[in-house]
Amino acid sequence: MKTVPPLIFRSAFSRILALGAASVVSLAVAQPAQRLEPLPDVPPPPRMNIDPATEPSVTIIQRGREKVEEFRIRGRLYMVRVTPPGGVPYVLIDQKGDGQFAPPTSGPADAHNLSVPMWVIGTF
Repeated sequence: MKTVPPLIFRSAFSRILALGAASVVSLAVAQPAQRLEPLPDVPPPPRMNIDPATEPSVTIIQRGREKVEEFRIRGRLYMVRVTPPGGVPYVLIDQKGDGQFAPPTSGPADAHNLSVPMWVIGTF
């Protein structure tokens, strides 16, 4: 088996490397100078007129080690979230508006019986 002397290999490798470097430099030099222009200022987002009466208000009540959060819109209580001491929080919803609170149902999703899942996936 015939081996290539290291001197010839080094010179061939250095020629290839020199040709590659020269081609990269020639490409960089051949590029016309680009004029950069500043971007126009981005306008601020439009202000949203939010009616404070439609915003939910949350009242937090601490009963011993149990925390109760009451959610109201226009003064009407529609949801309660209870966090027992050392337990998993649960939600009670007034789905019909009659003052009867129950856990969210899992029935057919039509316009009158739509319940969005409200359990905790993970906490960090």
